Amino acid sequence: MTTSVRIAVDIGGTFTDIEVLDGATGLVHQFKTPSTPRDPSVGLIEGIRQASRKFGFDTAHIEQILHGTTIATNAVLERKLPDGAVLTTAGFEDVLAIGRHGRRDVYAITLSPPPPLVPRRHAFGVIERMRADGSVETALDEASVRAAAVRIRQAGASAVAVCFLHAYANPAHERRAGAILAEELPGVAISLSSDISLEIREYERLSTTVLNALLMPVVSVYAASLESRLREASLTRQIYLVQSNGGVSGLAKAAREPARLLLSGPSGGAAAARRLAAALNEPNLIAVDMGGTSFDISVVHQGAVATVNEGEIDGLPVRLPMVEMRTIGAGGGSIAWVDNGGRLRIGPHSAGAVPGPACYGRGGLELTVTDANLILGRLDAQAFMGGAMTLDRDKAVTAATPLAQALGLSVEEIAAGVIAVINSNLSTAIRLSLFEKGLDPDDFALLSFGGAGGVHACEVAEDLGVNRVIFPEHASTLSAWGILWSDITHDLTTTDIGPLEGAGEKLARHAARMTVEAERLFAEDGTPEAARELRFSLDLRYAGQAFDLPVPVEGADFSPLALAEIARRFHAVHHQRFSYDEPQIAVEMVALRLAAIGRLPKPVPPQGTDRPARTAPGMRPVHVDGRIQDVAVFERGGMADQVARGPAIVSETYTSSYIPPGWSAAIGSSGALIARRLA
Repeated sequence: MTTSVRIAVDIGGTFTDIEVLDGATGLVHQFKTPSTPRDPSVGLIEGIRQASRKFGFDTAHIEQILHGTTIATNAVLERKLPDGAVLTTAGFEDVLAIGRHGRRDVYAITLSPPPPLVPRRHAFGVIERMRADGSVETALDEASVRAAAVRIRQAGASAVAVCFLHAYANPAHERRAGAILAEELPGVAISLSSDISLEIREYERLSTTVLNALLMPVVSVYAASLESRLREASLTRQIYLVQSNGGVSGLAKAAREPARLLLSGPSGGAAAARRLAAALNEPNLIAVDMGGTSFDISVVHQGAVATVNEGEIDGLPVRLPMVEMRTIGAGGGSIAWVDNGGRLRIGPHSAGAVPGPACYGRGGLELTVTDANLILGRLDAQAFMGGAMTLDRDKAVTAATPLAQALGLSVEEIAAGVIAVINSNLSTAIRLSLFEKGLDPDDFALLSFGGAGGVHACEVAEDLGVNRVIFPEHASTLSAWGILWSDITHDLTTTDIGPLEGAGEKLARHAARMTVEAERLFAEDGTPEAARELRFSLDLRYAGQAFDLPVPVEGADFSPLALAEIARRFHAVHHQRFSYDEPQIAVEMVALRLAAIGRLPKPVPPQGTDRPARTAPGMRPVHVDGRIQDVAVFERGGMADQVARGPAIVSETYTSSYIPPGWSAAIGSSGALIARRLA
């Protein structure tokens, strides 16, 4: 490897995954190294150095580093955020504390909403008021803004979220208030709702702005540290961070709008699944990414991964476009425990990278899913991480013993119970992801990736009634592989509520203004004109509804015929999602959206590469259906035309796939390992 090199990095809670693309040949190499939770950039740089030695490239030839990070997500989940303040329209200081009164648990006697990120005493009102149509009802009182700045300084806040009533319709007051705060509070991070979430719904917009404001110091420090460490390591090429929408942005934008990073890592897996759906001719895929800490589910339906305009993190709404995904705390490091009712439970707490599962020998004392798989023989203690780590089965047995004694079971029975419980948790989460969209599992194949996913995928698929499981090449690092092919993406929004019919001229004006802003962002990124793409969509609903659905706009066409077709497609989407539609009711638009995509250059992967020679499988004792059996163990790289009939194990450098009884697996023409349930 002597020419251009592109690197994608996905930093997880347990391992840092790295994909290296050789621009000259199109070959892609995978590498995996333990994460460094105290400073993720340390693991990133050390991983790149190790990869350069292993694959023989000079770090000076690295042209781009695309980086998925959980820095923003972890800061919110762990509440490691700076003290903040809210500046809002007088009389609306309680919006954040009140929140929404939806009952997530209908059987709970009391509600336990997450505490607001900014306490009520640090919410300050200023005199101003905009109407919903953007006209001024009460002019901004600049003296009240300066008075609030004094109180914010006294409160010791290092971040301020500014969210005025109806600022989405007219941001003038917010922008002037932001300028005053910048004068009065030098060094304090300031986030305006009109910059990060120019949309209706007061609470959701405020929540998003608060998250963005509090994350600005966190991500800015990380971005500066990362840039400094990369410079010290002579890795000074272009660096991009992955956003929740599956695209990437530069460090400067990420520092300004860190709330867009909240699903940074998992979105790479969704991008990979979308790309593989086309390559494998599998338009319907359930993409599941099981790593050491979490289990992420995204759905590819008819070749596309759905995006949503609002998600949440730890119960806090985020009104930003993001890949539609469900995440649960279930990974190889998830800890097994017994609740007060004597039930075996798994997670959501995880052993993480430090100390890690008991079998890692790094001080972990509690039984994890990885320990259970090792006890059952599904993992090879000597070949874990390609032999870079040796697992200690005795320590796994020691960790399992207290639970086995508490439940009156053998160590092997408790390990099998852990696998049964975690598989049930995984299949339940997948069912929710499909059923809420009105989709049938029988129409899908399961795409399994992540280091821990292969030993569970076939059993989970069988529980769901899915007959095919696809284990792609580079399965253990597939999220990083997806990041490798990402593009720069900017999301722009204009809120305009009204009838869709007859709105063509108004929408065309909005589109023209948004296009100008997109061109400015492209210029900032240095995106050449030939690599620019604009994708418009409309958020639509039936008049009187409180929720909306996105519908693409082909070719930025807002003619009467085009709007009629858009309405027709909305009825179809509504019927598919909710099992009914009402064409007789007027369709109402809520917002016009623009995804401005800057295509990054992508080398063409090599074609017709020779496969490794066939190698005979080995044998290993594995616990299957309550008893020990000698099971065939295939090396994935040497399977050639062999068929692995369950029970069997297919081993590769960074992961293993368990093929249970009643299943068989073989390498397909695409290079993917495809498991099928036998009739």
